[in-house]
Amino acid sequence: MKRVNLNRKLVLEELLRVPDGMGGFTESWVSKGALWANLEARGAAELQEGARTLSVSKFRVITRAAPFGADSRPRPDQRFREGSRRFDILAVGEYDDAGRYLQIWAEEGRL
Repeated sequence: MKRVNLNRKLVLEELLRVPDGMGGFTESWVSKGALWANLEARGAAELQEGARTLSVSKFRVITRAAPFGADSRPRPDQRFREGSRRFDILAVGEYDDAGRYLQIWAEEGRL
């Protein structure tokens, strides 16, 4: 395994849905904390969604491992934020055999 350089501070966010009192919900993203990570671009694509053309970039994010169920362990229903950039988490798995790091597949560009 090559050395992992955790040089990017990413904020882990989770979607919070609160009833609006009229049968619907208001949604907002709340911070679950910050993680140091390595961010590697893994490709890009142009997608057609209705009348819109989207440019979507794929990334592999490496972070320190956290146990299943821990608030600090990313999940596919969450996202990372770095300034104005948003990275939707698609999948999470172990990066190394010793279980010291996680690899997270994410994408940027869909809104």
